[in-house]
Amino acid sequence: MSGLKVLSVASEVFPLVKTGGLADVAGALPGALVREDVDMRTLIPAYPQVRHKLGDGVEVASEYEDLFGGPARILAGRVAGLDLFALDAPHLFDRPGNPYLGPDGQDWPDNARRFAALGRAGADIGLGAIAAFQPDVVHAHDWQAALAPAYLHYSGRPGPGSLVTIHNLAFQGHFPESVFWELGLPAEALSLEGVEYYGGVGYLKAGLLFCDVVTTVSPTYAREIRTPEFGMGLDGLLRSRGAAVHGIVNGIDEAVWNPGADSAIAQPYNPLRIDMRARNKAALQRRLGLQLSVDRPLFGVVSRLSHQKGLDLLLHALPALLDKGGQLGLLGAGERWLESGFGDAAASRPGSVSCVFDYDEKLAHLFQAGADFILVPSRFEPCGLTQLCALRYGATPIVSRVGGLADTVIDGNEAALTAGVATGIQFAPPTVEALAYAIERAFEFFGDPAAMRRMRLNGMRSDVSWRGPAKRYADLYRSIARSAA
Repeated sequence: MSGLKVLSVASEVFPLVKTGGLADVAGALPGALVREDVDMRTLIPAYPQVRHKLGDGVEVASEYEDLFGGPARILAGRVAGLDLFALDAPHLFDRPGNPYLGPDGQDWPDNARRFAALGRAGADIGLGAIAAFQPDVVHAHDWQAALAPAYLHYSGRPGPGSLVTIHNLAFQGHFPESVFWELGLPAEALSLEGVEYYGGVGYLKAGLLFCDVVTTVSPTYAREIRTPEFGMGLDGLLRSRGAAVHGIVNGIDEAVWNPGADSAIAQPYNPLRIDMRARNKAALQRRLGLQLSVDRPLFGVVSRLSHQKGLDLLLHALPALLDKGGQLGLLGAGERWLESGFGDAAASRPGSVSCVFDYDEKLAHLFQAGADFILVPSRFEPCGLTQLCALRYGATPIVSRVGGLADTVIDGNEAALTAGVATGIQFAPPTVEALAYAIERAFEFFGDPAAMRRMRLNGMRSDVSWRGPAKRYADLYRSIARSAA
C-alpha cells in the first residue's frame, strides 16, 4: 500500500503549542513519515496561538451547529511545515495560556467537553467529513484525543484503522458519570465493555479498548505498564490487548536539535570539534551566574519539577554533589515545594547552584550544549526526550533505569566501556542512595578526560533520529489500514 493517509489527533503540537514531549512528537512525526510515503495531517484545537498562526485558513468541513455547547468548524492550513486541521470552536478553545489549565492553575472545568469535541472531530474526519482527505488511519495521542476510536466504533459505519499512543499513563482523562450523557454515545456505551471506568467515564480507557493498535513511547515502558506497579489501574486492560501493544522509542528532530548549526548556543560544534563545546559551558555558567570553571563538573536539569521526575531525590543528594565540587544548573517549573527547596539551595550556595523556574526553549539548548552531565532521575519515564537531546549534544546523561531511559542510554559499566559503547550512567532503584552513587561515578568519569571524551562522542554518534521509529509507525499504519479495509 502506498500513499497512506493518516490523521494525527493531538491536543498540542510543536512549535505552536507545547507543554511537554507530546507536542515534540506530534510536531516531528509528520515530517519523518514523508520518506515512508505517509501523508499525515494533524488535527489540533484552534487555541488563540494556533488561530493566529493559521490566519484565515480554509474552511474544509461544514459548521457544527452545536458541538458541546456552541458552533464549530474545521479549518485547514499549513503552518511551520505542518499540514493542519484546526477545530475552531471558540466556546471551547478561545482561551489564552495553558491549553489545559485556567488562570487559577486548575483544570478548566469543561475539559471533558473540550477534548470530547476533539475526539469527535477526529472520528468525523475519519468517516469522511473532509472529502479531500479521507484517512486510512486515525492516530490519537493521549487521553485528550482518545475518544476518537470510541466515536468511530459506535458510529456503526466502516471506517479507518485506529491507533492510540500513550505518552504518559499517569494522565487518563477520568471524569464523573454525568459527563457521559453529553457525549452523544449510545446508552450501552456506559458499561465495562465501553467507556465506563471506575464508576465514571475513562477517555484513555475507551481509546485503549476500541483502537486497533496501542503504542507507547518505549519498549520498556510498554512492558512496565502491563504490571500493577506501573499500570495505574489499566494494566489488566493492557495485558488483555496482548500483541496489539507496541513500544516505539521516540526520536528528536535533528534539524531542531543540531549542535553543529544551533543559533541558540554560544559555539556550534560537532563530534570532530567536540573540544569547542567548552565555550558553551562557560557561556552557561555566565548565564546562570555560576563560578566560571572548567574543572568543576556542571550538572544540568531541564525538567518539570514533580514527584514523577524524581527531583526530590536530587534535592536530597545535592549536598554531596556540592561538597565534591560540583555545580548544578536547573531549568524548569512545577511543584512549589520543589521550587522552594532548590531556590533555598541556590540562595545558600551562590556560584554553585542556580535555578531558572520557567521553561525557555532557547536556554534549554544551551543547557544541553554546556552541561557536563544532564540528570534525569525519574521514578517512571515513558520515553523522555531530555536524555536524547543530551546524547545528541554530548552532555552525558545520568538516568534512572526505567522506561525509555533504560532503552536509550547505555550504562558505562565495565563491559560497555570495554566494548566502547557506553553513552551515560544508569542507576536503580530510583532512590537517594542510588542516585548519589551515580553522581559519584560521574565525578570519576569527569576525572578521566579520555573516558569522558569517548562517552560523549558515543552519545553524539547515537541514532536518536525519527528514521527508525517512523518506519515502525508506518508498518503499523499499513497493517491496521489493511485490517480495516
